Amino acid sequence: MRLEDESQRKAEGVREEVGEHSADGSVNGQAGPPAPDSEDRAQRRSVRTGRNLPAAVAVGVGLGGLALLTLFTVKATFLLYVGIVLAIALWELGHALRSRDIHLPLLPITVGGAAMVCLAYFTSARWVLAATALTVVVVLAWRLPGGAAGYVRDVTAGLFTVVYLPLLAVFVALMLAAPDGARRILLFLALTVCSDTGGYLAGILVGKHPMAPAISPKKTWEGLGGSLLLCLAAGLALVPELLGGQLWQGVLLGLAAVCAATLGDLVESMIKRDLEIKDMGHLLPGHGGVMERIDSLLVMAPVVWLLLALFIPNGHAS
Repeated sequence: MRLEDESQRKAEGVREEVGEHSADGSVNGQAGPPAPDSEDRAQRRSVRTGRNLPAAVAVGVGLGGLALLTLFTVKATFLLYVGIVLAIALWELGHALRSRDIHLPLLPITVGGAAMVCLAYFTSARWVLAATALTVVVVLAWRLPGGAAGYVRDVTAGLFTVVYLPLLAVFVALMLAAPDGARRILLFLALTVCSDTGGYLAGILVGKHPMAPAISPKKTWEGLGGSLLLCLAAGLALVPELLGGQLWQGVLLGLAAVCAATLGDLVESMIKRDLEIKDMGHLLPGHGGVMERIDSLLVMAPVVWLLLALFIPNGHAS
């Protein structure tokens, strides 16, 4: 009986503290605040999409507009744009690696990477190779004063970063250096946007079957199909229109772009899973960090450059 009395008193105390809630949300018979239907719907959309969609669209439009402005005014200013993006991405990656006690030699990678990208635009590939080799040598030497503990770990991360960021970005500079470089870059960016947009929309609307749940749980086979559909359409339309190429070249380019963009997404997702972080940064609302925006671009760059160099070496169909 004593236990039952204590239980009854506790229940009455809880009711006195929080009030009796009716089925319609009222408390103690008084009407409570209306159910926040709009907020609930917004929250459900945010959970479903995984991002703040209006902010993501605004940031994407702003970044794309700046790219177009630099491309079609003074073409070399796009190179400056690329350099700023790479510098921020390098800082984000270095910050993320420090969470696992991995320390990048940021200064030699930044200076060497800038030299690699600029030489790719203004000179020839052999000077890019020389700059890359010298950057590797400096990275190996830079870490020596830090002692033996963690040397292999830090140097390996540094060499990985040299390849992953500035060396892959070199192919953007090589595309830009062509006489019709602005059009090549426009095609390159359009394919990336189509891959991201097609995958996002198809994944949200009909995505049911995870493609790589251990790496990127939200990526689905249906999303990959959406990316493929839009990239093929972009290749078919833009390769003949922008560069005077053939339809079959547009199809192959669109297919290769989807494969490369998907690989880029998965690689960055794997890096984040290894480091146990959600995003590389928080600079871009609705996206995360700069690395989240350029992961596809980095891997696509050498693929698109190579195919365009083979198909349309001088701005004319081969």
